[in-house]
Amino acid sequence: MSQSETQTRSELIDQQLVQSGWNVQDPTQVVEEFDILTALPEGVAEPRTPYEGHQFSDYVLLGKDRKPLAVIEAKKSSRDAAIGREQAKQYCYNIQRQLGGELPFCFYTNGFETYFWDLENAPPRKVVGFPTRDDLERFAYIRRNRKPLTQEFINTAIAGRDYQIRAIRSVFEGIEQKKRDFLLVMATGTGKTRTCIAMVDTLMRAGHAEKVLFLVDRIALREQALAAFKEHMPNEPRWPNVGEKLIAKDRRVYVATYPTMLNIIRDEAQYLSPHFFDFIVVDESHRSIYNTYGEVLDYFKTITLGLTATPTDIIDHNTFQLFHCEDGLPTFAYTFEEAVNNVPPYLCNFQVMKIQTKFQMEGISKRTISLDDQKKLILQGKEVEEINFEGSQLEKQVINKGTNTLIVREFMEESIKDANGVLPGKTIFFCATKAHARRMEEIFDKLYPQYHGEMAKVLVSDDPRVYGKGGLLDQFTNNDMPRIAISVDMLDTGIDVREIVNLVFAKPVYSYTKFWQMIGRGTRLLETNKPKPWCTEKDVFLVLDCWDNFEYFKLQPKGKELKPQLPLPVRLVGLRLDKIEKANDTGHSNIAEREARKLRQQIAALPKDSVVIKEAATALARLNEENFWISITHQRLEFLRAEIKPLFRTVSEADFKAMRFERDVLEYSLAVLNEDKEQADTIKEGIVEQISELPLSVSFVKMEETLIRAAQTTHYWVKADEDAFDELSAKLGPLMKFSEQTTGQEQTHLDLADELHKKEWVEFGPQHEAVSISRYREMVEALIEELTEHNPILLKIKNGETVSADEATELAALLHEEHPHITEALLRQVYKNRKAHFIQFIRHILGIEVLQSFPDTVSAAFDQFIRAHTTLNSRQLEFLGLLKNFIVEREKVEKRDLINTPFTVIHPQGIRGVFSPAEINEILLLTERLVA
Repeated sequence: MSQSETQTRSELIDQQLVQSGWNVQDPTQVVEEFDILTALPEGVAEPRTPYEGHQFSDYVLLGKDRKPLAVIEAKKSSRDAAIGREQAKQYCYNIQRQLGGELPFCFYTNGFETYFWDLENAPPRKVVGFPTRDDLERFAYIRRNRKPLTQEFINTAIAGRDYQIRAIRSVFEGIEQKKRDFLLVMATGTGKTRTCIAMVDTLMRAGHAEKVLFLVDRIALREQALAAFKEHMPNEPRWPNVGEKLIAKDRRVYVATYPTMLNIIRDEAQYLSPHFFDFIVVDESHRSIYNTYGEVLDYFKTITLGLTATPTDIIDHNTFQLFHCEDGLPTFAYTFEEAVNNVPPYLCNFQVMKIQTKFQMEGISKRTISLDDQKKLILQGKEVEEINFEGSQLEKQVINKGTNTLIVREFMEESIKDANGVLPGKTIFFCATKAHARRMEEIFDKLYPQYHGEMAKVLVSDDPRVYGKGGLLDQFTNNDMPRIAISVDMLDTGIDVREIVNLVFAKPVYSYTKFWQMIGRGTRLLETNKPKPWCTEKDVFLVLDCWDNFEYFKLQPKGKELKPQLPLPVRLVGLRLDKIEKANDTGHSNIAEREARKLRQQIAALPKDSVVIKEAATALARLNEENFWISITHQRLEFLRAEIKPLFRTVSEADFKAMRFERDVLEYSLAVLNEDKEQADTIKEGIVEQISELPLSVSFVKMEETLIRAAQTTHYWVKADEDAFDELSAKLGPLMKFSEQTTGQEQTHLDLADELHKKEWVEFGPQHEAVSISRYREMVEALIEELTEHNPILLKIKNGETVSADEATELAALLHEEHPHITEALLRQVYKNRKAHFIQFIRHILGIEVLQSFPDTVSAAFDQFIRAHTTLNSRQLEFLGLLKNFIVEREKVEKRDLINTPFTVIHPQGIRGVFSPAEINEILLLTERLVA
């Protein structure tokens, strides 16, 4: 039964307006059938009918000043809302013509679908509900006062690096072109958060945004983001303050985790308008987040910026789709290689040391266990022949203390130490499980008791001692101890501790995205103005790879492809639909009706406040027609599969153990209908096993003892019918939460001495020479320090005396003979300076002269130029980046170069197509100064 327009208005639209805070009965807020005077047709002096020269708008929403803010055109629910589009637009212009003032905002709806049209500014877009009066007044204020973003300066004190400014400009240019979705791909440690804060700061100053939401995926990252906003935008009120649970509506910057925001938008008691935010930042935007929390972004359809550190070639197709970017083409990208290769570098490079033990490589068996350990095992009454494990089963089916002890000892020997050279610098140990992490902590405490259990601490997300001021994470970040954070998943992403100099992979990793996020924990450089005594310098960090992860990703660059899992409630409904279809096809209409009733109950229990459910109102309305369920045809089943089944992804408040049991029983009954005896028997075995694990010692379980014992007999299943299946689900399903937890396989615990199988340095880095260069530099500096004590020429240089050309040649010959065979060419390569001479390098190493490398000079000059010109657009910044690299590479540049390749890639006319004549003169002065 379709509703009339009057019914649609009273039952749907009025209710939605009330939810958004409008009093439909109060004519100072909402005027229904608003009278609009229009011009009479040409040649007609007086109206020929009572309504000629009048139009009546269904609703007009008034501001506090009683002036029209918005027009709503309503159509009955059975019609397409878009039919009212032109009518609503006409009303808006006619009201402005009649009353003067600003153009009202335009809405058109059929009660199920609502569209918002900011005329002359943006195309219409589908929204979830109506704005509140405050929302509309904010929209009007922004529309009236916003300034062009291309003219607004960026605060370079917040984000002043050239690529950060380019990223911000790329987004601003998109906003000016009316785009609404953006994706920034920036390597971990390149300042994504600061870039966003500078962007928010500019958007607020330019009058484009008043309320901003920053979404993160865990509490520790929320605290970090709040602290960053407090530091860089101290005057903007933030939510939440310490201890705040309920949403406050009077702030400007909101930082929340996805689950918190999902709970808020589903909570009727604290209604938050879908138009509340002007700009949303989604930190670490990848598919897994949208599977669970996409509803949050569907609810607030505003300008949205996704951030990710995942390299562009690995980003999932769905992520590009979500932000309306072509595959492989984000709004802006800045890679780890670019950051490390920049002069000076923006990120710290790393060395990789591969450690593998004998048991990891060859497994644990009689062949690999030492004779001493075999004797011990026999004394303990264990059969050595029965011990046979693959290396890949370590920390899964078998736990060997000796392997973990060896990893800890090797780490203590090879790790980068603090300035005293005794204790390791700040380190993260990535472990496989919480139990594995606790075992590692015990080994550290046992091997190094002199540190009183303070050196290594387990940090896991469900431990309340981790968070807050004085918590373990705070201690790890700001105190000398602990030096080692042993983590399971918690520290893999987003935690900023610049002083981290060691990462230990004590587990295999299969996700490339996650792997690079873990590496990113070490890439940040130190802040020179905030030195910490336990880490005074950092030019490289060490990755100890105990599970051959680097090798794995060389062979499988994208890692293991995880198959997307259908949520359990969706699978349950899918099975129910299959059963209804099978029952209908085989003439069991009573079974089909029974399952349809259950399906209707499930549909009725869907979360009404979910935006996904609200947006499916049209589809759900079809199900309210009584004749829909009288005969469930194949066509209707397809409709239920396509439109209704996916909605069950919104079910989050449920007893999933009971649901899993119900699914198994449903699957069994479907196999019986299909007369698939083999499958039915397999499923039945699983169900009987689950029932057998119910503990009769629990009083609730004991009450159902008769059914529990009966359901484990063959006789029961021979006689079982639909009533029996329903009884099983209804009575035993809710008891499944009491079932005894078995971990599947028992773990074997051993304490066998393991030994190193192989230990090697891996050359790894953008040029595959990072290790050799830094090591070579250390060797050069150590040799010169040693020779200076007794070499007269070096002593002369150290004392600031000049040396003759012959002495310089003699010293060069001596250093070339000594290991590591120093040459001027190698020094130029290692110290990245192509112009300095041999003696200048020696003076630099002895600390007498600071060598300002040519790339350093060029970089500093360009950075200064960009900071002085903050209104440069992204194309101009790209041109300057290209010019900087050109000069560093060639060490010269002429005017004609700037209108040839590579500059014509940016514009066919080169510099002339990108800059004004005045700007070109400034750039030429800069280049002349640099290459003089």
